[in-house]
Amino acid sequence: MSSFWVIGIGVIAVIFIYVLIAYNGFVKSKNSIEEAFSTMDVYLKKRWDLVPNLVETVKGYVEHEQSTLKEIVELRNCSYEKMPINDKINQNNLLSKEINQLMALVEAYPDLKANTTFMELQLELSKIENDIVQSRKYFNAVVKEYNNKVEMFPSNVVARIMHFTKKELFVVNEEERENVKVNFK
Repeated sequence: MSSFWVIGIGVIAVIFIYVLIAYNGFVKSKNSIEEAFSTMDVYLKKRWDLVPNLVETVKGYVEHEQSTLKEIVELRNCSYEKMPINDKINQNNLLSKEINQLMALVEAYPDLKANTTFMELQLELSKIENDIVQSRKYFNAVVKEYNNKVEMFPSNVVARIMHFTKKELFVVNEEERENVKVNFK
């Protein structure tokens, strides 16, 4: 009878240790996701702040294209810092679409393309977009790792008990997948 108790206590101890290790793994992964989004958020905010300068530079050249500029300004008027993460992702997806339209619009204005302020802003935007791409890769990698833990056995049992749920990847929306139509006149 005493060996039965020893085995039982040993099994319970192993299960307890596994749950403890799995829980700590989930916390570590969750913190990695938050850190990855925070890194990406820095670049998204830089782009968010750069857009008004870009729009102001373009405004003087494209007076009859005010609807595109108005959409960007209205989209940009939201308070970025107060947005929840999902809203930041959605607003930045919309902003990406509008920036693509703005850049396509610029192609019709050779004087604007030669403007040094615009060229500097465009270069800055290009750098920021590259940083966003890299940070999206990192964010999605840590989310994938976390989601694997949430879905795979036996850690999925701990995930359900401790209320760890699957996170969404930062995906490219359909508008960003389409080629930007550029007309050279």
